[in-house]
This record gives sequence, C-alpha cells and structure tokens, in this order.
Amino acid sequence: MSKKVILYICKNCAYQTVKWLGCCPECKQWNTLELKDQGKFTEPNSLRLYNLLDIESKSMERMTSGVKEWDRVTGSGLVRASFVVLTGDPGIGKSTLLIQIAYKLSERYKTYYFSSEESLEQVKLRSQRLNCISSNLLFSDEADLDNIINFSKDNKPDLIIIDSIQNCFLKETNNTPGSINMLKESAFKLMRLAKENDITVIISGHITKEGIIAGPKMLEHMVDAVFYLQAEDCWQTRILRSVKNRFGTVNEIGFFQMGSNGLEEVSNINQQLLQDTSNNPGSVLISFIEGSRPLLIELQALVLSTKYGIAQRVVSGIDQTQIVLIAAILEKYLQIKFSSQDIFFKISGGFKIKGSACDLGIALALLSSYFQKPLPEKILALGEISLTGQIKPINFINLYASESEKFGINTLLISSNQKIETNAKTIRFVSVYELLSLFD
Repeated sequence: MSKKVILYICKNCAYQTVKWLGCCPECKQWNTLELKDQGKFTEPNSLRLYNLLDIESKSMERMTSGVKEWDRVTGSGLVRASFVVLTGDPGIGKSTLLIQIAYKLSERYKTYYFSSEESLEQVKLRSQRLNCISSNLLFSDEADLDNIINFSKDNKPDLIIIDSIQNCFLKETNNTPGSINMLKESAFKLMRLAKENDITVIISGHITKEGIIAGPKMLEHMVDAVFYLQAEDCWQTRILRSVKNRFGTVNEIGFFQMGSNGLEEVSNINQQLLQDTSNNPGSVLISFIEGSRPLLIELQALVLSTKYGIAQRVVSGIDQTQIVLIAAILEKYLQIKFSSQDIFFKISGGFKIKGSACDLGIALALLSSYFQKPLPEKILALGEISLTGQIKPINFINLYASESEKFGINTLLISSNQKIETNAKTIRFVSVYELLSLFD
C-alpha cells in the first residue's frame, strides 16, 4: 500500500503541517511555509526480528589520541563509527583543540579535516603555530556537505572533522547555512555516514547566548556524544566537559591551559587551585566531584550586619538555596541571627559547585566570618548537614581523603558516623552544636 505524503515546512523554525498557512503558528513569521513533496513510499510488509544471542559481538575499538585530558573526557578515546559534537563560545579554542587532536590521531588513523570557516591559508597558519603539520593529516575548505559525504564514502577515512557544521550547506535544500532545518538534515546525513561506513565523525558547533548548542534540541539526541569547551573567569584555563556520552562517563571533565602553542594539558589541576589559598576568616577548603575526579577548592564567605531592611544574600558559584538553608539551620540551633546579617559567598577560580558534601564547609565559612576567627591551616571540611542539625556521612570520602593527602592536608572535619580509610587526622562531629568548639 503506497501513500503520497505532502508537507509544508517552515524554513524558519521547521514547523510541519499538511496544509499551507500564511503565518507559521510556531514562530509567527509570515510566508515561511514551503512545500516539501515526500514522494511515494511503500509501507513495509516484512519485518525481521533478531535474537541478541545470535548477533556477533564486536569489541568497540577506541581511537586514543595520547592527549590524556581528551581521552579521559571521551571515555578512553573515541569509539569507531561514533558521531560527536564539540561546542563552545566563539574564540574559546574549539578549532585549536580539533586541529591538535586531528594531528595526534592522524599518526595512526586516516584523518580528513574539513574547514568551512577558514581558508586553507588560515588553517596552515594556525597549524604552524600549533606545530601540527603532518603529511598524514589532509585538509579541505569544502563547505558543501553532500560533497564531503560522497568523498568520505569513496575514500573511507577513519575520522573526519567538520569545523563548523553551521557554515556547511546542502544544495538540495533552500535553507540558509545554520538554520534549524539545515542542521537537522545535515545531522541525519552525517549520522548515516558514520554508522553505515564505519567512519568516526566530529563536528564543531556554535552555542547560543543561553550556553546551549545552536540549533534544534534533536541534534543532541541524534549524536553519540556532546562535549562543551568552557573557559574559567580567572585564568586561561579551558574545561572540556562531557554532557552526553553513550560510550563513556557523563559530566567527566578535562583541563587545558591556553598558551602560545595552543591548548596544553593541565594534569594536576588541584595544585593550581590550591596555590593561592589563604588562611583568613571566612575561608574554608572544600572538595567536590567533577566527573570522576575530586577537586579541592577554596570557599570564601563574608558575613556582616545588614545596612538595609532586608538582609542580602549574594552568591557566586553555589546554589543560593543551599546557603539560605545552612544559615537557617545555624540560626535555629546555634541562636546566631543570620537573618540580620548580609551574607556573601564566592568560589575561588569561578567554579560552580553542587552537592551536599559541601554543607559542612559552608557552615564553617559562615561561622568563621561571623566570629572573625580563621580555621587552622591544612583542614578540609566534608559533611552533609540535615535539617535537624546533625552532621551526616557522605559518599566517596576515601577518594576525597586520598586526593587531599597528596597536597599535605593533614586534618579532615567529618561526621562522627563516617567510615574512612586515611592517614590524616580526623575531627568528628555529631551535630552543628559542636562546631562552635573550633572558634573558642
């Protein structure tokens, strides 16, 4: 049985309807609906089902680059025939990172690099600066996606990189490069190229002012992995973060330092985070997990009497609700009127922390600033605080302790019920009442 399918598709937002409309109901733009004749198709009259026991298992080959931070985030290397998106702010270093990775992978894998944003002369200048010129790595400034796909099918590379997908176009569509419809069509074709031809595909993409991939949300669902390259406010540090990875850990992060020779790995980020810590009132060392690695970082609090009718809560890098909650618990059980105090919080390095393991550190930072008494040096606070004022154990405590010992942190403030294996001194607390003993 065959049907003829006719659709009208909005070239602005990709809204679909079976009849023509003057104004698109989705984006409210006029005269944007265009006829797309899907032709005739035949409904399938046969379907095969398979038992998974009969499917031949193949080991997933991973393409390791030798760049440890990249390989960590990708899950010990890119899986062959995977479809990957790298995105980030303009000028953050996406092209620099991709050229460096392509150069490393071209030593063992047939690699093509398609630059739709820069001319070959510009790419050569960048590659010379990065010292990434090799006879094994081939470049093209082709932007026609159909030509790229057909060429790749004929020549069978192991890896192709397209920088960037927003600058590519398809002749068969009337959509402008970067439009939602064009991105959907392009992503579908590249996904088929990867899966049917055993080619790993990496595309770079722009992000919106909200910090998400520019284009349809469906793009993130179609690809195997999405990596964000982000910058920290205070340094030239770049964070490569995995927000989706079908073949690895989600939220894994890698650190790079932007220098004159491109992006260089930062293998020991905690050493950099701890080098400028201070032993002042309101300053506390805390730790939190990013991906699979514990980060040690300084938490800073400032508490002072309010000058206005309503106390201010100004927070950077932490959920404000968490600060308000801890302040309320301390006010309830320690009779300290934080409701009449302005509270300011900041995380050193511009990071954003989350999780209840930082509760104890937040409480100690508040008390330290309130009493104007610093905590002893080389102390790490790890614990969750309940609404009843009890200090509770946390997960991954041995991981935190092991990392802190590498940097000479010799005292851990933890829950009395915490099970831990460490050579460091531990000071245990049952409830928030006992925290005052640190400031006597």
